[in-house]
Amino acid sequence: MHTRLIQFFLLLSSFFSFALQAETLVLKNVAYGKDDAQRFDVYAPPQARGAPVILMVHGGGWRLGDKAMSRVVDNKLARWLPKGFVFVTVNYRMLPKTDPLTQAADIARALAVAQEKAASWGADRHKFILMGHSAGAHLVALLASKPELVSEQGAGSWLGTVLLDSGALDVPAIMNRRHFPLYDHAFGKDPAYWQAVSPLQQLNRPTAPLLAVCSSQRRESCPEAQRFVAKAASLGTRSAVLPLDLSHGEINATLGESGNYTAAVEAFMRSLDKGIAQALL
Repeated sequence: MHTRLIQFFLLLSSFFSFALQAETLVLKNVAYGKDDAQRFDVYAPPQARGAPVILMVHGGGWRLGDKAMSRVVDNKLARWLPKGFVFVTVNYRMLPKTDPLTQAADIARALAVAQEKAASWGADRHKFILMGHSAGAHLVALLASKPELVSEQGAGSWLGTVLLDSGALDVPAIMNRRHFPLYDHAFGKDPAYWQAVSPLQQLNRPTAPLLAVCSSQRRESCPEAQRFVAKAASLGTRSAVLPLDLSHGEINATLGESGNYTAAVEAFMRSLDKGIAQALL
């Protein structure tokens, strides 16, 4: 009898979980530009009203990757959709067709369109959090450092930025030491271009609060994050570094799982807005 009761409750739990997923608003391939790569996906909780939004930018060396990859979506969606967040995950044009500076403009345009459409998903256009991993974190950091890229695309401000083990924060330093060929493909040989696409060099004014998550398993990741955060703090930006003994890929894939890592990111998110703090209780 006891076993049957447990099975009944497991079945009931599965039913309600399926019902919640069935009611979730899922919009695939929302266009923010004319190119087929300029698309984002939206996941919104049932009956959302004034919901905060996480806009997620995937990595892949500025050349590969996709908004629907499981390590980009699964744990984050499972964690934050039930807490009332809208989750938007973005594709953008890539190398060799489009260089990183133009890719950053793509993300800014995606933000502008998402803000325009937010109310139709039950979201608040003023409660966006930008998040990116690897190359995606570089693009998000560049937007934070170079706000004219954002305003040129018609996007407004956002609450805060979460960088998940950025692929590049100090581009000239990377290019002037031994580095992987992917950086040559992305940034070329022109030092002036290195400066133009380097978040550290472009950062010269306060920006929205930021959290830089870095892998202590990568030799340059945390020192580079610390330099970027130190400069941001010197300009008046509330910012912090979160070093983790996780691989570059694990920092992306495991965010959303229960534990100290997700708790630390959520502590930062709670600090951005009272409504978000209430949702994350």
